Amino acid sequence: MRKGIPNLSALQAFEATARLGTFSRAAEELSLTHSAVYRQVASLEDRLGVQLFTRVRRRIALTDHGAEYAGRIRHHLDQIEKDTFGLVSRTGMGRSLHIAVVPTLATTWLIPRLADFNRLHPDITVSLSVRTLPFQFKDQPFDGALYHGDHVWPGTRGVLLFRERELVPVCAPAMAQASREQGGGPLAGMPHLHLNSRPDAWRLWYSENHVLFGPQAAGGPRYELFSMVLAAAEAGLGVGLVPRFLAQESLDAGQVVLPTPGVLPVPHGYYFSYPDRGHRADAPRIFQGWLQAMVGG
Repeated sequence: MRKGIPNLSALQAFEATARLGTFSRAAEELSLTHSAVYRQVASLEDRLGVQLFTRVRRRIALTDHGAEYAGRIRHHLDQIEKDTFGLVSRTGMGRSLHIAVVPTLATTWLIPRLADFNRLHPDITVSLSVRTLPFQFKDQPFDGALYHGDHVWPGTRGVLLFRERELVPVCAPAMAQASREQGGGPLAGMPHLHLNSRPDAWRLWYSENHVLFGPQAAGGPRYELFSMVLAAAEAGLGVGLVPRFLAQESLDAGQVVLPTPGVLPVPHGYYFSYPDRGHRADAPRIFQGWLQAMVGG
């Protein structure tokens, strides 16, 4: 028994009360009595030694600590619900895969191709969730991961699907034209768009191309995804560094241009890996084979 975790019923009573605003409405949702919900919340406060609600006559309001705790508990209860539905679907609807993915590759490369996998393997249901950092499969409800890195994760089976090869600077055609007319270098006067997960990319690009890295290049908006950087470049918000394979369609359509031929070589690539779980690894192996076929591996 985990001694540090409160009773699940008390947590559910607290979360429902926090979300619905009254003990009565929480009791109705949970099919309990008003007094039962009140006792559960009171016992939770006693156990934690923290006041979660203020009570004035017949009205209640979350304290600051209560509001923060309610948000966290709601997140964890939602995850328990998802994990439970996932388990039920695995046992009742044939084989299924829950894959962790990096978001931009999933939306621009994987999802447009998944119809082919569904056609070839209609008995395997593929679900996707975003993860941008490495994790341990034993701690997460995933059957496999599609991620950016430089090796297969330790303790897993996997393959390199393809190299990222290079990041290229892209911007709107009008911004490139204005920069040329201004003079002072191919990127002069352009706001630099940055990716949060690769904060040093522009500094490395300037070093690779033997150009002074100044304050203008260090500043600029930050974005979570490459797709956001590309969209911002298309909208004329600045110049961004994105993988060439991601930018190629926009380049071909004339939505963005390369204001300079300089690139940043990238040694990393996109990998697929999965834990070896005996007979349960059958579906991940099938998915890996299909991924390799998609990239010609």
